[in-house]
Amino acid sequence: MTASPVYIIGVDLGGTNIVVGAAPANGGTMSGVHSEPTRAEEGADAVTARIVRMVEETITVTSQQAGVERSAFVGVGIGAPGPLDRESGVVLITPNLGWTNFPLRDRVSAGVGLPAALDNDANCATLGEWWIGAAQGAQHVIGLTIGTGIGGGLILNGQLYHGASGIAGELGHISIEANGRRCNCGNYGCLEAYASGSAIATRAREALGGGEPSLLPDLVNGDLSRITAQTVYEASAQGDGVARHVVRDTAQFLGVGIASLVNIFNPEVVVVAGGVTQAGDALFEPLRAEVRRRAFTPAVNVLRIVPGELPGTAGVAGAIATFAQQHRV
Repeated sequence: MTASPVYIIGVDLGGTNIVVGAAPANGGTMSGVHSEPTRAEEGADAVTARIVRMVEETITVTSQQAGVERSAFVGVGIGAPGPLDRESGVVLITPNLGWTNFPLRDRVSAGVGLPAALDNDANCATLGEWWIGAAQGAQHVIGLTIGTGIGGGLILNGQLYHGASGIAGELGHISIEANGRRCNCGNYGCLEAYASGSAIATRAREALGGGEPSLLPDLVNGDLSRITAQTVYEASAQGDGVARHVVRDTAQFLGVGIASLVNIFNPEVVVVAGGVTQAGDALFEPLRAEVRRRAFTPAVNVLRIVPGELPGTAGVAGAIATFAQQHRV
């Protein structure tokens, strides 16, 4: 007789939205996926209560769809902004949420009556792409998640690499220019200061100062403060010269950073996820060319640089995989 599958719930907690879903522990189609605003201004207790309710809703929906009992659900994986203490399950500090030393793992566990696991949200996104996304089958993976900032994750020998104090994978803060732009972290020249979504928008506004004709002002009704990375991608797709230049520069900045990582870690796959993937080949072709130009040939010969395949759910999938790894399910 074939054993019934066990299920794990995944929670992707962000500053803007919470996404929750469930999947069999051995992989497969996610179910019960839904999203709600985080509403961090309501405080940590209110957000935790929202997570607990969303987990219960996912259990109900998945139980109905898969025809399983609640006892089939063995735990909850949580991806949250850091820094974190994974061992104790505590969110140490999250500027986007305003939390300090909050025991998120144990609060969620108590609320749903199931064991839980906690890891960094960018680590989870990388793990999700490795588990059921663009990096399936690879043993050595680098993940970059490009949004307001740049998060990252490292999978070495099929396991997430956390480093000596648990903060490995802060790939957005590798330096690509010694005396470059000031980053929100306080350093200068970080990759995030050049290639994050907010940095792309900033560079586009700066580029318009040269007076070159562009579609960008029209796309935001003349209010340049409303330019976002998405605006740049849209204008680039329509052939706008300024936007295309910004996208090419973004590809170069990312290529410089990724080439350094490739030379250090020699991965099989680099997954680039987030809104930047909407730029398509206009970004990926020059990015790959820059990596080929800068990285060692033997490393490049075994490398694939690919967009993520799990937009919106990579973090949920990775949170599920995090629980499976931590609890050896």
